[in-house]
Amino acid sequence: MKYLPIGIQSFNIIREENYYYVDKTGFLYDLVKEGGKYYFLSRPRRFGKSLFVDTLNRAFLGQKEYFKGLYLENRWDWSISYPVISISFGAGVIRDRDDLDVKFDYLLKTHARNLGVELTFKTVREQFLELIENAAKSHQQKVVVLVDEYDKPILDNINNPDLAIEMREGLKNFYSVIKDSDQYIKFVFITGVSKFSKVSLFSGLNNLEDITLNSSFGAICGYTEEELTEVFSDILDGVDMTKVRTWYNGYNWLGKRVYNPFDILLFLKNREFKNYWFETGTPSFLIKLIQERHFLIPDLECMEASEGLLGSFDVNEIHIEALLFQTGYLTIVRKRHLGERIQYTLSYPNLEVRISLIDYILNFLCRDVVKKERNQLRIFDALHSGNLDNLRDIFYSFFASIPHDWYRKNRIEKYEGYYASIFYCYFTALGLDVVCEDTTNRGRIDLSVTIENKIYIFEFKVTDIDIYAGKALLQIKKKKYHEKYLDAGKRIYLVGVEFNSAERNISAVEWETVDMTQFR
Repeated sequence: MKYLPIGIQSFNIIREENYYYVDKTGFLYDLVKEGGKYYFLSRPRRFGKSLFVDTLNRAFLGQKEYFKGLYLENRWDWSISYPVISISFGAGVIRDRDDLDVKFDYLLKTHARNLGVELTFKTVREQFLELIENAAKSHQQKVVVLVDEYDKPILDNINNPDLAIEMREGLKNFYSVIKDSDQYIKFVFITGVSKFSKVSLFSGLNNLEDITLNSSFGAICGYTEEELTEVFSDILDGVDMTKVRTWYNGYNWLGKRVYNPFDILLFLKNREFKNYWFETGTPSFLIKLIQERHFLIPDLECMEASEGLLGSFDVNEIHIEALLFQTGYLTIVRKRHLGERIQYTLSYPNLEVRISLIDYILNFLCRDVVKKERNQLRIFDALHSGNLDNLRDIFYSFFASIPHDWYRKNRIEKYEGYYASIFYCYFTALGLDVVCEDTTNRGRIDLSVTIENKIYIFEFKVTDIDIYAGKALLQIKKKKYHEKYLDAGKRIYLVGVEFNSAERNISAVEWETVDMTQFR
C-alpha cells in the first residue's frame, strides 16, 4: 500500500516510506547536463518547490539509494559527493532585523558543524564566505548552494514597507556572497514565491538564469495530466476527471499545464471538491492593494501584462498583475509577440481559485459574512427560479451597508464598473458561469450569467450621468444582445440595473424574458 505525501517535503522520507512520487529527476538532470550553474525559480506556495530542492540536495550528496528506478538513477555520477549548503527561510516568521540576524547565525553555525569546518569571522557576510571556502577546501569538492523560500522574510513583512526594505537589504548582503564565491561553487539553485529584480536583491549575480518562464521547465513543480493519471492510476477509479480538471488544473508557466500537488493529494484523500490550496494562505495584502487602487474585480478575468511587468517585484513598486501571477491567483492563458515585445494574458487557473478568491474579496466587502451568505442563498434561489423580484432588495441592502470611507478621495460611485463588480463577485462566488464584457456583433454585454437552463443578460447604468438614463433594459433590447444566445437552447432573461450615484445605491431593477416563439 502506498501513501499520499501530503505536506511532506523530504525526498528521502518519500522514497523510504513508500509514498507516491511523481518523478521530477529528469528536470534535475536537465539543469546540470550542459554545465548550468546558477538558477532561479519562482513558483506559488505549496507547489513542491521545497521537495525539488531536497531532491537536488540528495543527488549532490550522492545518495543513490533514494533514486532507484527513477530517471536520474543511471544518468548521474554517484561516485562524487559534494558539500551542500541547503538554506531555507520557510519555517516561522521573521519579525525584525534582529530575528533575521539570529536566523543567519543559526544557519551558518549549523552548516559549519555539519560540514566539519570552523567559522572565525564575526559578520554574517564574512562567515558565509568563510563557510563556502572552507567547505570546498575541506571536502576537496566545489560547494552546492540551495536556497528555498529566499524571499519569505520580505513577504512576511510586506505590510510594513520600511521593515520589508530592511529585510531586503539584509538578504541582499547575504546573497551577494554567492557571486564573490564563484571559484568555490559547483551549483546554485534559488527558489521562492516572488521574483525580485536582480538589481534589488541579487546585485552582481548577472549570470543567475531565471527558469520561471522557461517552457522546458514549465512542469518542474506541480503534476501534469499525464503524471497524475499514471502515478495515481490505482486510486483514480470512480473519479470524475473532467470535474477534477475544472477544479484544479490550469496553472501555466509556458510548458504543460499543471495541477497544484497539495490540491490533488487532499482531493484524492477526501474525495471532495474543496479549496484546499486557497485555504493555506490568506491574500489580505492583495485585497488591501485592490481596495487602495480601486481595481475593478471583473478585470481579473482577463488582464494584460508585459514580460517585464510579470518579472518585476519590489517593495518600492508592487504591481497588482505581478503579485497576482507570482502568488498563483492568476496564470498565463495566452502569449503573443507585439513586435519585439512579449505580452501575456492572465486569468484564473481554475474553478477553485476563481470561486475562492472572489468569495474572499466579497467577505472583505461585506464585512458581515453571515449576512453575505444569506444573500448568496437568496440570489441563487432567485436566479434558479427565474424570479428576480427580490434581486433589487438584496443588492440595495448590500450597497446601503458599505461604509462611507469607501467613497472618500475617489468617485467610484460614478462608474458603472464599480457596481458591476459587486454583482460579479456575488455571482462568481456562487460558482456560476459568469462572463464580463461579453462580446456580441452589436457591442458588449456588461455581464452574462448562465445557471442550468437559464441565461441572464445584465446591463448596468448610472442613471444621473448616463445618456441612457433610466433605459438600461431598453439598451439590451435595442442592441439585441440576446441574439447571441438564441441557439443555446436556454431561457433568456434581460435584466436592466440602474444606480443613482448621489444615493450610491440601486434605483431600479427591470427584467423580462425573451419570447422565443418569434424565432421558431
